[in-house]
Amino acid sequence: MKNTSPEKFALNEGRLSLVGNLVLFGLKFWAGLISASSALIADAWHTLSDSLSSLIIIIAVRISGKKADDEHPFGHGRAELIAAMIVGMLLVLIAVDFFTEGIHRLSNHTQAKYGLIAIIVTIASIIVKELMAQYAFSMYRKTAFLSLKADGWHHRSDAISSVIILVGIVFGRFVWWVDGVLTLLVALMIGWTALQIIIEGVKPLLGESPDAELLNYLSTRCDELMEMETHVHHVHLHRYGRHLELTFHLKLPPKMSLQEAHDHVTLVEKMIKEEKDIDATIHVEPLSIDKEQLTKDNLTQ
Repeated sequence: MKNTSPEKFALNEGRLSLVGNLVLFGLKFWAGLISASSALIADAWHTLSDSLSSLIIIIAVRISGKKADDEHPFGHGRAELIAAMIVGMLLVLIAVDFFTEGIHRLSNHTQAKYGLIAIIVTIASIIVKELMAQYAFSMYRKTAFLSLKADGWHHRSDAISSVIILVGIVFGRFVWWVDGVLTLLVALMIGWTALQIIIEGVKPLLGESPDAELLNYLSTRCDELMEMETHVHHVHLHRYGRHLELTFHLKLPPKMSLQEAHDHVTLVEKMIKEEKDIDATIHVEPLSIDKEQLTKDNLTQ
């Protein structure tokens, strides 16, 4: 039977991206030199940055797949988040360099000379990069690896930047400044992509609030399982790659024994693990009874 683990899917995507990006980089760079287009050369380096990000992802996936140990009790899942931020930082550096080059091209009135080779290579790049983006997104849906989502957007940004280059090829022969302006646009696009990747990587590291769906699930299922209102609150979600840790508080009757409270909480933790694949740690609080309700209860006795 074939290995269909999430790590296997991620590694396959990384390897395919690495090979595809290296081939496209060579073609784009060659076409850029022939046509003297800084925009096309910038687009080629953008593609090469995709190769570096794919290599980083391959390494990160291997690390994140390691089991928990004494030094990392929650596993190594956050390695892919770190990889996503490294990819983002690489893109920032590339964006700054390309923006500077675009300003230089405009200042010196440099005009690109596009030919048939540039057109063919650019069109091929658009098609291949979008296919690679679709593959990365499909692997992300199967694995929930954030780094694959980042890689998918990396591919797509490259495809979009190639579309911009194609527009320059069409109009560059008529307007000298098109290549310089397009270089700036590609730089801005790379910078925007970098920002999104970094934000996506930083969010889980800083901590993220649980969504409304999870909060509603916890409140409803805990009440159903214990057959009482548990008043779930103070919910914190901790993400370590695909491994999730959940901590929250709930309230139980003050007269319930410690053993009973423990048994109830154990059932809740087991339920969350089976239904959501989340490891939960629960803090129990006594359910306080307001004075008005206490008076009514005493009157009925």
